[in-house]
Amino acid sequence: MIHWEELTNLAQLDNIDDASLKKPILIFKHSTRCSISRMALKRFEHEYDIDATSLKCYFLDLLNHRDVSDEIANRWHVRHQSPQTLLIKDKKVVAHSSHDDIDANETKSLLS
Repeated sequence: MIHWEELTNLAQLDNIDDASLKKPILIFKHSTRCSISRMALKRFEHEYDIDATSLKCYFLDLLNHRDVSDEIANRWHVRHQSPQTLLIKDKKVVAHSSHDDIDANETKSLLS
């Protein structure tokens, strides 16, 4: 089971940058009105088998926090998509995926 921390404000992005120096961070951007996003989230959660000490996970509700999503795109130079995951290490996006390419096993392999 994933322990999601809700991403709800811009100030959290500075904390994510700093925390990514110690442990990789995953952001899952989700549209609650999109069936594709819902399927990608369910599949990701079903496949997820990553120790909580290896990765910190944030969940972004795009409909309620579009400003945060826009800042993510600007800060880390990744075009906005939905659904989308971003893996952040040392203040940089080291991998991102969207739609059917979102894969918990791939994320796990990038942590090694």
